[in-house]
Amino acid sequence: MTLRGRRFALTDFGGPGDPVLALHGHFGRGRMYAPLAAALAPERRVIALDQRGHGLTGGGGPFTLDEYVADAAALLRELHLGPVPVVAHSTGAVGAYALAARHPDLVSALVVEDIGAVTDRPVVSHPVLDVSGWPTWAVDREKLRADIESRGIADASYFLDSAERDPQTGGWRLLFEPSHMMASQQAMCGDFWDDWLGSSCPALLMRGEHSSLLPPGHAHEMATRRPNTRLREFAGCGHWIHDDAPRPYARAVRSFLSLL
Repeated sequence: MTLRGRRFALTDFGGPGDPVLALHGHFGRGRMYAPLAAALAPERRVIALDQRGHGLTGGGGPFTLDEYVADAAALLRELHLGPVPVVAHSTGAVGAYALAARHPDLVSALVVEDIGAVTDRPVVSHPVLDVSGWPTWAVDREKLRADIESRGIADASYFLDSAERDPQTGGWRLLFEPSHMMASQQAMCGDFWDDWLGSSCPALLMRGEHSSLLPPGHAHEMATRRPNTRLREFAGCGHWIHDDAPRPYARAVRSFLSLL
């Protein structure tokens, strides 16, 4: 689909249900929401965007919150949707709650997975994952995994979901450019309290017990300061709650949406 002069890829999981927009975080892609889409069907139809610089969406930056929000707004208007619930992870969730603040006619509810109203120091000790110099190609998928994990990543599965076979070489390549991800991460470090507090639609804020990006005190402050916000913490989970506890995650989203 062409939005704002750029070709975007999206995964529409289909079905007769009410639409839900899904926004992934850094290094991700829309198809990561396949398990959630299956869990929500047939009541909900999940539409997941490959955000700029990610997945099968072409082109590079600029990578700023304004651009991410404008892309999501353009998608909903192009599809003649809204207001809809928006389910989002990490930096994608910053875009989601900013979308609700800046385009309240497009967003009816928010599911914010493990990200804060402040994404930089001192709230977050290590806000940027240094992927500069990461390998982008290997002879096969397992070699690409090994190369990434040699950079200190305990489990590269999340990143490998954004890798595909390269038809030109026969190897495997990452769909994101590390330099783009560095630029985007740095641009998305900041204080976004105004956007978090800029809407009052129902919101479910999710936090993983072992999250490195959403400290418990900050999560409780977010839930306390914003109206219509419920905090749900997931024991034993890190930043990727949807991977660490897929069934409880899906149940929580389904339950929240059923109350709207």
